[in-house]
Amino acid sequence: MTPLLKKILFISILALFYTLFSCGKKFKDDNYVAYFGGEVTNPTNPYVLFCKDSEIVDTIPLSKENTFFIKFDSLSPGLYSFKHEPEYQYIYFEKNDSLMVSINSKDFDQSIVFSGRGEEKNNFLMELYLKNEDDKSKLFGVLDYKINDFSKNIDSSYKAKEKFYLTKKEQINWSDGFDLYAKATLDFYDYSKKELYPMVHEMRTGEKIKQNLPHGFYDFRKKIDFNNTKFINFSPFVKYLNHMLNNIASDKKTVTTCELDESFELNVRKLNIADTLFKSKAIKNTILNNIAFCYLLEDQNISNNKKFLDKYYSISSDKSQRNEIIKIGNAIQLLKIGNDLPETKLYDQNDNLVSIGSLIKKKTVLFFWTENLDSHMIAAHKKILDLAKRHLDYQFIAINVDENQEKWKTLLSNYNFKNIKEYRAANFDDLKDKWVINKIHRTMIINSNHTINNAFVSLFDVNFEKQLN
Repeated sequence: MTPLLKKILFISILALFYTLFSCGKKFKDDNYVAYFGGEVTNPTNPYVLFCKDSEIVDTIPLSKENTFFIKFDSLSPGLYSFKHEPEYQYIYFEKNDSLMVSINSKDFDQSIVFSGRGEEKNNFLMELYLKNEDDKSKLFGVLDYKINDFSKNIDSSYKAKEKFYLTKKEQINWSDGFDLYAKATLDFYDYSKKELYPMVHEMRTGEKIKQNLPHGFYDFRKKIDFNNTKFINFSPFVKYLNHMLNNIASDKKTVTTCELDESFELNVRKLNIADTLFKSKAIKNTILNNIAFCYLLEDQNISNNKKFLDKYYSISSDKSQRNEIIKIGNAIQLLKIGNDLPETKLYDQNDNLVSIGSLIKKKTVLFFWTENLDSHMIAAHKKILDLAKRHLDYQFIAINVDENQEKWKTLLSNYNFKNIKEYRAANFDDLKDKWVINKIHRTMIINSNHTINNAFVSLFDVNFEKQLN
């Protein structure tokens, strides 16, 4: 039997089990038993996380066959998420739902199929998400359009997805609780495009379009309940708020020749707008935290951190996140130009533990990769190999952030990355905390005396090579 047939058989049998189990049973009003299971193809770790908002409800281990299963004796109806790191997706449970999911980590979102009691609404949510993602892939050029053509395009796109939503809503007859998230998935993506349009259009074309927007262009904002706590950690809502705050805050540009100061002023305005707009303390704190994290992790912003954090602390009442934000702020301060690079340990391909300090004998470029993003791994190495030909005064060190030493060495044996020194992080959490590694595209330029030249730069920035000259 082929692996595909085995997979189909497994899904069919488990779905049948769920159906037989639930259909012949009358559930009491106080019975909130629920089941969740599935199979992960090409797993990246040995478990699936089941979460509510940002909190882990349970860690579900994978079996030898890469399947998982859990019974919840009591699970409140509502929106949850499941994670097979680094990816995640939403799942909605009604009372007594029994759901299983098929996942392929190499094509995570496109591979997800639900079966069992409650499958229809969850498959709809995935279909709508993928329609939005497909639409997003075409958005790049649309944002260049003149306002009339832009409006026609997004109106047409919205109406097509709205028809799909209304048809499925009538067919499935889902609950009001689920409809809250279904309608929000439809609407907030459309709202985000309207918030993005004037900013991206001006950046791309040079045309200041805001003053030419039709009357009522942002009337949809009046319909939004900005204080609905059910949306606190709902990605379409949070992403929309980020675009909206950027759009509103950018209305008042600071006249300055310094990008650092401009970014600082923009983000302080966002803090002030959030303080006024959100009455719910929970939502306000969530948005303030998001603004703070994003600001602190922006590549170019270091010097204004203290002033920004003082403003953040004066508004936020969320003491639980302060330690993490302080930790990031302090770590970034230690990565200022001219400071010594904080020490961390790496493994070489002979399984020897070495310090980063012992490796820096000349000017150095540090870049990062993971086996989970093979396209980035190949593209990054190719660019570094090209740079190495022209910059003989530099050494180039690749740092893998995965946990398995043998898999790392085996993967490297498939390539010929000469002129690049390859190491693996001995403790990624330590490296991440000391060097504030928040994204895999991050690159660091280090002087020959171990001091920092630039700790926050992207290898794929068009101006990256200028910094090596």
